[in-house]
Amino acid sequence: MTQEKKQWGAILVMIALFAMIAFVTNLCSPMANIIKAQGEISEVLAQIGNYGNFVAYLVMGIPAGMLISKYGYKKTALIGLAVGITGIIVQWCSGQLDAKANLGLVFTVYLIGAFITGFCMCILNCVVNPMLNLLGGGGSTGNQLIQTGGVFNSAAAVAVYIIMGALIGEVTPETKIADATPALMIALGIFIIAFITILFTKIEEPEQAPVDVNLIKGAMKYRHFVLGVVAIFLYMGIEVGTPTYVNMYLVNTPELNINAATAGLIVAVYWFMMLIGRFVGASIGSKVTPRAMIATVATATLILVSFGMFAPVDMTVNVPGINWASLTLIWAKVPVGIFAFLLVGLCTSVMWGGIFNMAVEGLGKYTAVASGIFMTMVFGCAVMLAIQAQVAEMTDYMTSFWVVLFCAAYILFYALIGSRNTNK
Repeated sequence: MTQEKKQWGAILVMIALFAMIAFVTNLCSPMANIIKAQGEISEVLAQIGNYGNFVAYLVMGIPAGMLISKYGYKKTALIGLAVGITGIIVQWCSGQLDAKANLGLVFTVYLIGAFITGFCMCILNCVVNPMLNLLGGGGSTGNQLIQTGGVFNSAAAVAVYIIMGALIGEVTPETKIADATPALMIALGIFIIAFITILFTKIEEPEQAPVDVNLIKGAMKYRHFVLGVVAIFLYMGIEVGTPTYVNMYLVNTPELNINAATAGLIVAVYWFMMLIGRFVGASIGSKVTPRAMIATVATATLILVSFGMFAPVDMTVNVPGINWASLTLIWAKVPVGIFAFLLVGLCTSVMWGGIFNMAVEGLGKYTAVASGIFMTMVFGCAVMLAIQAQVAEMTDYMTSFWVVLFCAAYILFYALIGSRNTNK
């Protein structure tokens, strides 16, 4: 096997893992509607799956970087997949318990499963992003490869919302976690197939320096990296907060008369927009600097979210979706502001790869540990979702999008000013 073939084999495996990360992670948002159906559940508590999943990044981020340094990318990926298989099984077990008899126990088991699965997602993210960047040669070419992986990531996210919407249907007091069992089994199957595939795939890996405290301190001396860590913390509030609260708004606003199945099809458009955006990002990634790309999409996010918040509710637009049971195109009438929120997917599609690329540029031997620190900040999703949930609880769903606006404003600052490497 030639070196070129070996490299392409590694690239394909990393892209497959990128897709799997989205599929499993995005199970949590539609699951929030099931959680709310279990009883008198607040907006904040309904997001426990997302909290468990993303707080795990805070715990596992730096250890994941250490695993890469000690065992390499392939063995670290296998460790992550084994952990993920365990997490999915625990989540499935929560659905087999009687919520009416012991709601606290069901929530506890589900939260533990989400937390374990979050460990897996963190480990795999630490493997996928730097590996794709390295395989692409860094710079704009590395960013292009990350955007290509993001295309498959978005496709998997679209599939999750459609599948979960079809499984949940209309949310009623009888809706329970067990209704999501087919989706959990799909996730379990993906983990197992990926484990076997990676086990028998030969991957050429770069030599890793051992991780120690000095390397962590060294990475934190780079101003653009530290500000990038904050950017990714807030970015998660945009990527996950936007579709999550569009979904909650659609399902929990009676006058719209939209059930969970239809809402799932509508929200899937957001992830489809991310898919389109990543196709575009991958095609122009080598021609446009990450700084210019992120500045443009951050500005567009500010405009779209502002329009979505303040557009008249009685001004509607038809949003397309696919009824997978009959393989027919359906149209749902939603406020035009909702469509603006869905278009934010075009912007978030390239943010992760662009921010990561700018943040680790020029770090050299600190790249592996920097990736771990970077992944730690993904727990920002749990924090920002909790803040947005609290704002929604105190006011309403639309007002909660001020949180998203704040996050987008910071990312614009990072692209224009904060991303410049002053350590050169």
